[in-house]
Amino acid sequence: GLSQGYGRILQASLKRRWISGAVAVLVCLSLPLLYQLPKRELAPAEDQAAVLAAVKSPQHASLEYAERFSDSLHQVMQRIPESVGTWIISGTDGPAASFGGVNLSEWSERQRKEPEVVAQLQREVGEIEGSSIFAFQVAPLPGSSGGLPVQMVLRSAQDYPVIYEAMEGIKQRARESGLFVVVDSDLEYDNPVVQVSIDRAKAASLGIRLQDIGDSLGVLVGENYINRFALHGRSYDVIPQSVRDQRLTPQALARQFVRTGDGQLVPLSTVVTLDLQVEPNRLNQFDQQNAATLQGIPAPGVSLGQAVAFLEQAVADLPPGFSHDWQSESRQYVQEGSALVFAFLAALVVIYLVLAAQYESLVDPLIILITVPLSICGALLPLALGWATLNIYTQIGLVTLIGLISKHGILMVEFANELQVHQGLDKVSAIIRAAQIRLRPVLMTTGAMAFGVVPLLFASGAGANSRFGLGVVIVCGMLVGTVFTLFVLPTVYAWLARDHRIVTPRARMLAQIDRLEQGPAA
Repeated sequence: GLSQGYGRILQASLKRRWISGAVAVLVCLSLPLLYQLPKRELAPAEDQAAVLAAVKSPQHASLEYAERFSDSLHQVMQRIPESVGTWIISGTDGPAASFGGVNLSEWSERQRKEPEVVAQLQREVGEIEGSSIFAFQVAPLPGSSGGLPVQMVLRSAQDYPVIYEAMEGIKQRARESGLFVVVDSDLEYDNPVVQVSIDRAKAASLGIRLQDIGDSLGVLVGENYINRFALHGRSYDVIPQSVRDQRLTPQALARQFVRTGDGQLVPLSTVVTLDLQVEPNRLNQFDQQNAATLQGIPAPGVSLGQAVAFLEQAVADLPPGFSHDWQSESRQYVQEGSALVFAFLAALVVIYLVLAAQYESLVDPLIILITVPLSICGALLPLALGWATLNIYTQIGLVTLIGLISKHGILMVEFANELQVHQGLDKVSAIIRAAQIRLRPVLMTTGAMAFGVVPLLFASGAGANSRFGLGVVIVCGMLVGTVFTLFVLPTVYAWLARDHRIVTPRARMLAQIDRLEQGPAA
């Protein structure tokens, strides 16, 4: 009954082919828009039962300073109900940098997901004064260079003050956009520097040599090597240095003395003055150019692709002379996230060439593949609605649809061609008959595939987001693609297919020979 009802609807559809053709054209024209609507990222963030925290202390902070604020971070981590263990490593990149994390309980033993824990941790660590702390999730894919998810390197041949001003403008725009939880950069003008100026004329009048001034300053800062001494079979350097409390301020010069030419001791401040200045904390380079790196964490609901696109636009608005590159997860996204188009086109070309060789025709493969863009429309609809993002897993699902949906076209086109050859039916009658007979295997293929991936839609725990994205693309693509296959493909076949009744007399003769060889059973 289903086959007969479908046959009647298909006959009515083929009498008004322009309707099916118009629908197919509109769907194909909507593909660029649907492709632009979904959020983009390399891979969806997964609940890996672990939260990381990067700690950035002030420039020249000591290890004792970092450990004191690490204790505050440790107390905040321990207050998280889902926490089963915490760890902190101080001094990962100098004393001013630390790294820590929280190990969460099993997925079945907690009510909150990892993003909620990250949000709570970021709120609470924001109240810790003295250090900047950034909480984020573990990278979903291996190969990341580490650090925060978004890292953009701004580079230029100009001096560091120019790069610093440009970076500060980008950071301000990023904060005002609301796309980031935190934004930071590794270029800061917070490095205090003391410039020592010697009054050479006064030193010469007092008979003080520059070497004497240098030796006195060496004792003050602890860089004046004298000799070595042996102790228990070991040799040690002798480096005199003033007591720590007496060398922390510029006033220490008044307590440091230097001997004049007549043997008297005068304060070092008599011939030396100090000028406090501020310099960059570090002078980084990237690809042999002066550079600064911006780091950020996207806000909840903001994909990595949105953050990267915003920063791309921000850099484009800078004056000439600047360029940029990417690190961490954003580098993987920029380099590998655009592979879908090439993989999709390559799959289409390979399948088309194989079908062209199989059917010895350039038209039949086009008819078979006509439903591929229509099924892609169905797969992109849930992505455009925000059910999932366009990532490496959903891209795999889109490429998989090419082979799955092409099978429907092969079933119909091949059987319709055989009906023309063996039974002498015209194109329209052949495709109607073929569609009715092949309706059951088409629906069975779609049903088996759709029901087979249903568990992915209800996945939980490790890899749930990736499996859901893959499953929703395949299910929606197969369902929508099957509907279009049942009605659009017969229309295209009626327009483009060859009339095999007149172009294959040799095939008819071979078919008659086959029937004779099969005997009465045929």
